[in-house]
Amino acid sequence: MSQTAPKTDVPASVPSRSSSRVSARSKPFCGLIDPILVEEPVLYSFSGSISRDAADAAWTWVLRDLSSDIVSAAAVEKGTLRSGDLAPAIPEILQRMRAALDEVDGDIERLHRFRAQYGRDKAREEIEVVMSALRARSLLPKAQAFGKAINAINDDAAMATAIQSMPLKDAHLAALMFQAALGHVSNPSRMITAMLKICGKNTDDAVARYGFNPIVEAFLAHAQNQLQYLRMSGPFADVDMVCRGLDRYHRLVRALTGNIEFTRGSSATKVLAALTKSVSDRVEPRLKEVVPDLNQALRKPREGVDRLDNDKILSAISGMYLLAAVRDSRESLALNAVYDQAWTQSAQALEIHIQRCLDAARQNPSDTVNGARLDAAIQMAEIRFNAEYAETLRRARAAAERRG
Repeated sequence: MSQTAPKTDVPASVPSRSSSRVSARSKPFCGLIDPILVEEPVLYSFSGSISRDAADAAWTWVLRDLSSDIVSAAAVEKGTLRSGDLAPAIPEILQRMRAALDEVDGDIERLHRFRAQYGRDKAREEIEVVMSALRARSLLPKAQAFGKAINAINDDAAMATAIQSMPLKDAHLAALMFQAALGHVSNPSRMITAMLKICGKNTDDAVARYGFNPIVEAFLAHAQNQLQYLRMSGPFADVDMVCRGLDRYHRLVRALTGNIEFTRGSSATKVLAALTKSVSDRVEPRLKEVVPDLNQALRKPREGVDRLDNDKILSAISGMYLLAAVRDSRESLALNAVYDQAWTQSAQALEIHIQRCLDAARQNPSDTVNGARLDAAIQMAEIRFNAEYAETLRRARAAAERRG
């Protein structure tokens, strides 16, 4: 390998992700930095994570402008380049990345052109995170294993010892390690409580003094990363994914806000406020549709042939699952008024529709459309109320059909 970086003024071309066949054919850096990648939207940047779009841009820059002589373009194009193939070249690639950045840093005009051609305003900062992750590439899988291992630790003292085994004196490395680990931690609150026992206080000043800010950043980055799952457009949105994203977001945020006293106006406070608003804004429109969807799904048409609208039924059931997820995570959201209204009105509407369906079952037990509508209503009642109430309704249905 050559020990000198190729001459680079500004990268000749850094195509966007959509136009680059190279980046589309393989994971950025063959998956070596996957443990610290996050997905858009990224409202705030953190030192331990990098968006996949930014990693793709860095990967394209490296392939096109820095390493054509040491990385097989054909293998990249065919999608056959593997991490084991790339790993031996990483030290040389890092040297060339550093040399290229040093040249850019020496000229402000060159830096502006670099950002413009790279296509990202924070290109310079993002490349630094990528380089840090590449240098720590052998440690990232170990950090993931650490995250899985602490799930089995039940003793607080042992948890504290495990946390202190991380490289806390190197803030940048610690940020990467905790980012990689946290995705595998099932109960994040226990990590925070163990951290605070080490600090002796529950203030953000104490957290910073003991070098635990990388943990807080990892929690914020992972909470932000749940935004990718909160896509609720159309009747076939993956509500299960939305609910899991809300649950994870709530666990991460409550682990912080329920245990640490953040200084008003601190960076963490600002990030938490922005995330709360962003998550709530995504959920609120769909939450307002829960009761209208329920009524449309369970109401018998006033005219024409009675039939079941399966799309509306699916949308209504999905809405009830969303309502239940918001109930469980409402402390981390700004949806109290909208939630309270949907929660109360959904109960009232369900009881009315169920009673109408039961009355119809007594009059005509063989009405399959009414039977299917009642099945859906009972399923919604199980989500909105509880399994015992749903079982009571099933018995009431059976009794109504016998009387009929």
